[in-house]
Amino acid sequence: MRNHTAITAFILLGLTEDPQLQVLLFIFLFITYIFSVTGNLIIITLTLVDPKLKTPMYFFLQNFSFLEISFTTACIPRFLYSISSGDRTITYNACFIQLFFTDFFVVTEFFLLATMSYDRYVAICKPLHYMMIMSNKVCKTMITCCWMTALMIILPPLSLGFRLEFCDSNIIDHFVCDASPMLKISCSDTWLIEQMVIACAVMTFIITFICVLLSYIYIIRTILKFPSVQQRKKAFSTCSSHIIVVSIAYGSCIFIYIKPSAKEEANVNKGVSVLISSISPMLNPFIYTLRNKQVKQGFSDSLKKIAFLTRK
Repeated sequence: MRNHTAITAFILLGLTEDPQLQVLLFIFLFITYIFSVTGNLIIITLTLVDPKLKTPMYFFLQNFSFLEISFTTACIPRFLYSISSGDRTITYNACFIQLFFTDFFVVTEFFLLATMSYDRYVAICKPLHYMMIMSNKVCKTMITCCWMTALMIILPPLSLGFRLEFCDSNIIDHFVCDASPMLKISCSDTWLIEQMVIACAVMTFIITFICVLLSYIYIIRTILKFPSVQQRKKAFSTCSSHIIVVSIAYGSCIFIYIKPSAKEEANVNKGVSVLISSISPMLNPFIYTLRNKQVKQGFSDSLKKIAFLTRK
């Protein structure tokens, strides 16, 4: 990695200068991080060990939980260290590494959510062919495509970002290394990279959103043709958790890009970043377990097995 600038480190301003608020913020983020990691690890473990959860839906959920752990780990621990130690500096290389992983995990998540919506479409609209269409090989190929597509999308703007020069300021108005505040403090011509960032973000959003939208249009049309109310409820219940998670993800994204005034923009972006990096990863395990009988049953069975083994 070449560094064409005189600046070798950045300063992350964080969220607040108030010491009391920093304490509350540390406690809040620490608790949400522990819950996020624990909850998602439980889901990963259950989908690996419970034979009843060896289906494509739970395979995708397993990968989604892994992404959630990865994303929140790329953001929160570094910020917790900054709050506790008072050290807000981050090296140039470390900043770009954090930027790469946060963007990589976020873009991969959007493509995985689109893949999960297609899985629900096949399960409800083509139930007799579900296991044939969503075979183990197909599922693994789809997961690989999510990761590879995300990588191809973020690499072009990121490679240009390595060439940016930072002459006058090294203060990033954020709690993580984010593209928008970094571009604002660069003394290079950022027009091209800004257009690339916008193009990549819009492309990711539109492609995945169309996939999700089309899947649910066909799902709703199919469900409405079911003769009984009970069948409709059961079909909707298999999609409800995914719909909630998709709503949070796309809602947060839309909220960022419906920009307020320039003065409020940084605060809004930081607030939404806290939501998607700490609260969303914590909520997702609860959303999938509280609304899913199979996951709850798997969790209950695992606890009984652990209790039985400890009594021996």
